[in-house]
Amino acid sequence: MGDSARCHNSLVTVRGLSFSRGDNKIFTDVSMDFESGKITAIMGPSGTGKTTLLKLIGGQLQPSQGIVTVDGSNVHRLRRNELFVLRKRMGMLFQSGALLTDMSVYDNVAFPLREHTHLPESMIRTLVLLKLQAVGLRGARNLMPNELSGGMARRVALARAIALDPMMIMYDEPFTGQDPISKGVLLHLIKSLNATLGLTTIIVSHDVHETAAIADYIYVVSGGKVIGEGSPSEIKHSASEWVQQFMDGSADGPVHFHYPAKDLQDDLMSSGKRY
Repeated sequence: MGDSARCHNSLVTVRGLSFSRGDNKIFTDVSMDFESGKITAIMGPSGTGKTTLLKLIGGQLQPSQGIVTVDGSNVHRLRRNELFVLRKRMGMLFQSGALLTDMSVYDNVAFPLREHTHLPESMIRTLVLLKLQAVGLRGARNLMPNELSGGMARRVALARAIALDPMMIMYDEPFTGQDPISKGVLLHLIKSLNATLGLTTIIVSHDVHETAAIADYIYVVSGGKVIGEGSPSEIKHSASEWVQQFMDGSADGPVHFHYPAKDLQDDLMSSGKRY
């Protein structure tokens, strides 16, 4: 699909985005499109600002330049109450899961429904059980978070993220710390929920193979810029040596194994003075 078609079908657009923390430039003139109904991945090494980008999309952070548009609204020009309404339509799965530890699984999923709707408890019960059924954990509704495995906790967090039937969901490193079976379950859930609920999905990850297996489109970011983009197949065959090194997990390449240093022989023959 061409760039114009992606732009036309985008639920989220990022244009000319720049963001800094002090003198540290996180992003410089970044533009991206997140197509409605599709799974788009943002990939790159740790520390490249991927989670920061999610916060910029959600309006938690303010860019120094550029525009972020979600469903036609300029996120950073919305009044506080307007942003609050928009956020209720944006599900978020945090890397930690962020479950409320003093609440049961059932009450964790019910929490956003109780906070943001005026539904009777009978209807909330129906919705909670349906959301837990969708992630395979209806039978675990009375457990406490400390009784859950890491994978189960991530799935409960996912059920909570879709409780309000959002138009989109953002995943922050969903596969980190998960065993192979849990990763497989999460991959299946992300793909199936995106299709059955008609979601627009954004995944931030550095887990190459898992993410590429379900993404429709991938952005590879490094050094504050997009250095590669395309379908998983296009990324796999990218002409960029940096993209190839990242996707293959090679120890050396454009990102060097050795930190810059003087010649080894000169270093060994030096007086031993500390630098």
